[in-house]
Amino acid sequence: MSVFAAKSFRNHEQIWFHQDLASGLAAIIAIHDTTLGPALGGCRYWSYDNEDAALDDVLRLSRGMTYKAALAGLSFGGGKAVILAPNCGEKSPALFQAFGRFVHSLAGRYITAEDVGTSPADMEIVHGITPYVAGVVAGGAGDGDPSPATAWGVFHGLRAAVAARLGRADLQNVHVAVQGLGHVGGHLAQYLSDRGALLTVADLDTDRLAWAKRDLGAKVVDVNAIYDVAADVFAPNAMGAVLNDATIPRLAAKVVAGSANNQLAEDRHGADLAARGILYAPDYVINAGGIINISHEGRAYSRDEAMAHCVRIHDTLAEIFERAKRESRPTNEIADQLAEERISRRRAGLDEGRLRMAAG
Repeated sequence: MSVFAAKSFRNHEQIWFHQDLASGLAAIIAIHDTTLGPALGGCRYWSYDNEDAALDDVLRLSRGMTYKAALAGLSFGGGKAVILAPNCGEKSPALFQAFGRFVHSLAGRYITAEDVGTSPADMEIVHGITPYVAGVVAGGAGDGDPSPATAWGVFHGLRAAVAARLGRADLQNVHVAVQGLGHVGGHLAQYLSDRGALLTVADLDTDRLAWAKRDLGAKVVDVNAIYDVAADVFAPNAMGAVLNDATIPRLAAKVVAGSANNQLAEDRHGADLAARGILYAPDYVINAGGIINISHEGRAYSRDEAMAHCVRIHDTLAEIFERAKRESRPTNEIADQLAEERISRRRAGLDEGRLRMAAG
């Protein structure tokens, strides 16, 4: 394993590897950038093919969190944690207590939260060890589950993409192929159905498929067939790297807008989508609802205010789409540039402040 030569290493500030033999914990925490504030990002519990795959995932995800916070206008940096499931066995309270000690040892540079494979209940265990946990209910500071807010932001981002690519002001009879009906995907499917969208869905969970078919009138297809559905929108809500050399040529949809992180297997796939006339909503922009909800946590937490803030994702994406069209560039490049511009402005201001203090 080579960290500095890893394909997803992009000037990350710090990377920690931690093992706790008693609990079986094997975990990595990566901090990409803290210019805008302490690094915030979820903890993923996943069975990786090898340690290099886990490292690549945590590096890409932490960078995405930096850009996500920047374009959401939040005072957070980007970080992420992954727990390597094969080395840990089954989840247990001891495992998450050990992870809590790992997080606490970083003294607030990294704030963790729920992610794929972890739950609000898991984060409550972590919170029993360290205060550096977001998305927990303790003290009425939040609602404990960011998935409805994430889905609400994706829903409004999808609206922006449909308006920009299809010229539609509403979602009535717009056909959406939904990949994944988990925490976020299920809420998104409900929001879409409530607004009259037609759904085709795929998931490994047969109970979730039965729910979507029964309650939402969705058509069910095999998980591998979802790419071939002649839909208006493809909404990936499962794992990353689903937009790649093999799947992009199969897409019939004109819009890709979903909640999954790291949807592009490589950055160049954004250009491949654009070349096919497919409008891509950059993942870390459209799925920022969770971190936006977290930013509202505190004694005066208001769910209504948090959800209203998520609606602004629509306007952020509309700006990205317009600029991408004007400059004839892929949307992911535009989003990266806008995020880096905000970070650079903040960094320049911090440097100027330090110089003034030194001169004074």
